[in-house]
Amino acid sequence: MPTWHHRLREQGHTVVAVGKLHYRSAEDDNGFTEEIEPMHLHDGKGAIKNLLRGYDAEPPKDDGSFWKLYMNRSGVGETHYQEYDRRITHKSIDWLKRHAQSKGKPWVLYVSYISPHPPFTVPKRLYDLYPEKDMPLPAGFRRGERSEHPATQYLRHMDGILDMTDEAALRRIAAGYFGLITHMDEQVGEVMRAAEALGLLANSRIAYTSDHGELFGAQGVFGKKNLYEASVGVPMLLSGPGVPQGKVSRQIVSHVDLFPTLVEGVGAMLTEADGNLQGVSLWPAANGNDATRTGFAEYHAQGSRAAAYALRDGSMKLIYHVGMPAQLFNLARDPHELHDLSAAEPATVQALEKKLRAICDPEAVDARAKADQRKWVEHWGGREKVAGTSQILFTPPPGVSREEAWATPGSGAH
Repeated sequence: MPTWHHRLREQGHTVVAVGKLHYRSAEDDNGFTEEIEPMHLHDGKGAIKNLLRGYDAEPPKDDGSFWKLYMNRSGVGETHYQEYDRRITHKSIDWLKRHAQSKGKPWVLYVSYISPHPPFTVPKRLYDLYPEKDMPLPAGFRRGERSEHPATQYLRHMDGILDMTDEAALRRIAAGYFGLITHMDEQVGEVMRAAEALGLLANSRIAYTSDHGELFGAQGVFGKKNLYEASVGVPMLLSGPGVPQGKVSRQIVSHVDLFPTLVEGVGAMLTEADGNLQGVSLWPAANGNDATRTGFAEYHAQGSRAAAYALRDGSMKLIYHVGMPAQLFNLARDPHELHDLSAAEPATVQALEKKLRAICDPEAVDARAKADQRKWVEHWGGREKVAGTSQILFTPPPGVSREEAWATPGSGAH
């Protein structure tokens, strides 16, 4: 599948990646000129057991492993992930020092960290920045306050999530999560300081984003794997020559906008084959020319009984579930999505569903996704063989086995 990095490399630009990529393997042509310390799918396959979803036969994590990943391992300590992040920083700075003054076409350095990612185990100096007593409890974590939508109930069941009654543990999880965010901030800061010292900031464009968020207990859920804002709402920062400092754009943007934004950002061109891209360049919005757009997301993976789609139109957000009731939220009034308005505003649900169906046929795409998952189950040896594979909670970093990654000293529990 062509990517923005394929397009840049094709046009003579150097595009180097350092850190987490999560492609199938480095043996494939992922579009980069060079991959440094890449993290790819475990064994080139990843969590293939979850593909049984295509048969409506995905097994739940009923061994408590996912629950314990958060409840037992959040706190003081360190994992191989933080060590890996520091290597990413070191390798990125080393690359900048060697290539900062390269002549010719603009280059791109893609720096990708793994933290903050569970387990939320963090060195004490960072953990202590977030006293447990001061930590916020996640929104709507209690029974009676949390969502009891069938899709959310199913996700809790599939992840083995119990009722959240231990407030001290939830505050510890928050402290670990926030501490890891600060750890990542430090790594980004080191790379930025190196870029500044090398005189790069005056003529470099920088984009910063994340792949997803984390509920850390909101809605009675840990992780992502849903379309609530705590999961799908991510940061997007752009800076560089000509971009006004401190300007906040209200335009709804998406990861699909990165392709045209980054291609334009280095002065390259989209090709005729890119005419069907759904994204738009964000440089106009960064300069104050916001456009009115809708936001779209979809989910077809682990922990979902059927496909879910989000459509954002202004402050209104529809979550459409195949075979289950829709959810409707006013994010301006209800940013934590605790009050489903679908029953009170059926006309709004209908109008947003019409806009969703102008993008895709939800039921047809759901069927196609499950058919694709069944195809890959057969590729990996059939249902019985795939069902016998082990469950994967997180990918070990390069040079570390799954057993070593899980057995990292300093569990964090206290």
